[in-house]
Amino acid sequence: MTYDYKRYGTTTLFAAMDAATGRMISLCQQRHRHQEWLKFLCHIDEATPQDRQIHWIADNYATHKHGNVQRWLMRHPRFHVHFTPTSASWLNMVERFFRDVTENRLKRGVFRSVLELIEALGGYVDHHDEEPKPFIWTASAQDILAKVMRAQSALNNRQTV
Repeated sequence: MTYDYKRYGTTTLFAAMDAATGRMISLCQQRHRHQEWLKFLCHIDEATPQDRQIHWIADNYATHKHGNVQRWLMRHPRFHVHFTPTSASWLNMVERFFRDVTENRLKRGVFRSVLELIEALGGYVDHHDEEPKPFIWTASAQDILAKVMRAQSALNNRQTV
């Protein structure tokens, strides 16, 4: 922060990626509670053809596991939830997209209102979707899982010290 920094407000960017095409579905909300998460799930449901199954890969954030969310998922059986291991957000393709948004649009940006911030985020997503590219893993699944196991072991060893 600098002496002339002024914060005009915040927004929460919810985003989902179609892994086959790289296209994004996004929604900005004032807060990040289960109520807003449910609005985003409804947004995904409406934006995705009804004949498609949706495999949702998410972190272990409490909002994703709230009882109301679980009930909503039971009423929407085309949604299949897969949780990433704790401390493994790097496995989530959307986290990589958030990194890119931060580096390429938000850092050093000046937003004099929440509306300007939301417009900037929407513009970034729209620009991304003009030529989306699916994320292609270059490492083998075996190498990735071995790295996860090493990281988990290191974390467990550190916690017991």
